[in-house]
Amino acid sequence: MEINSITKKLLFNTIRIDTVLNDGSEGSGTAFIVSHNHANSSYTFIVTNRHLVDDVQRGGLVFTQKRSGLPLFGKRFQLNIDDFSHAWYLHPDPDIDLAIIPLRPLERAANDQGVELYYHTIDSRLALDAMTLRTLDVLEEVFFIGYPSGVWDQVNLMPILRRGTTATPIALEFEGRQEFLIDAAVFPGSSGSPVFINYSDTLRLTRHTNNKLLFAGIVTAVFFREEANHLIPIPVPANNHSIVMGSEMIDLGLVIKAQVIIDLINIYLSEYGFQN
Repeated sequence: MEINSITKKLLFNTIRIDTVLNDGSEGSGTAFIVSHNHANSSYTFIVTNRHLVDDVQRGGLVFTQKRSGLPLFGKRFQLNIDDFSHAWYLHPDPDIDLAIIPLRPLERAANDQGVELYYHTIDSRLALDAMTLRTLDVLEEVFFIGYPSGVWDQVNLMPILRRGTTATPIALEFEGRQEFLIDAAVFPGSSGSPVFINYSDTLRLTRHTNNKLLFAGIVTAVFFREEANHLIPIPVPANNHSIVMGSEMIDLGLVIKAQVIIDLINIYLSEYGFQN
C-alpha cells in the first residue's frame, strides 16, 4: 500500500498505548502526534488523555518501524517508558483530560537502539480556527482513529477508523467548556483518538485550501445511561473493567477541542524556556 493520501498518512499518526495499571489489570488506549510551530521552530508532541496515564505502573508506545523512508508494515517497535505516569506533562487544570510528551527524546532513544520510527504528524495549523468555526454547520461529518476495545490489525499494526457526526454545534462550548459531542460509537480504547471534520466543498472554498480534513479535537469521554433518564459522561476507560455493570453506552462521545491541545503545547514550551 502506497502512502499517497491524507487519510493513509493518518493511519501512521496514531500510537497504541499498552499499559499495566497499579491494580495489575491491562489496558490500551490511543495517542497521536502533533507538530506545532513556535518561535520560528517546529516541535513535535505525543498527545493523549490524562486518565490514560494516571495510575499506570508500566506503559509502552507501539510504533511501526521505517526503512529507506517507507513503513515496514507489521514491523513493531514498542517504546517502553520508565515511570510512565510521571513522564507526561499534564494540563495544569486537573479537570482538563490532556497529557503530552515531546516525541524527539523518545525517537532518539529508538534510534540509539538502531530503530527508525515511521509516523506522520497532524500540523496544528489544521486545527479549527475562529473563522472556520463560523462557517461550520451544526451537523458535520467526523471521523476518528484509534483502538476501540483494544481492536486493531495487529499483523499490519493498523488502527481502526470510524465515522460519525457532530451531535452539538462545534461553534458553541458544550456545557460551558471547550468541548463538543459527537454521535459515534466510542468504546474503551477509543480514548485519546484524534477527531477530524470531513468538510464540504463549500467550506473548502471559503478556507482557500486543498486539504480535505480539519483537526477538531480528541475523544475524552463517553455518555452512559445508568438508570432511566440519568445520563453521565465517563472518561473512556483503558479497559472494560472500569465500566459499571448494567450501564449502557448511548453512542455519544465527548471531544476536547483542538485549540485546548495547542494551548497546552504552548504552555509547555513557555514553561520550559521556548519563548517567542
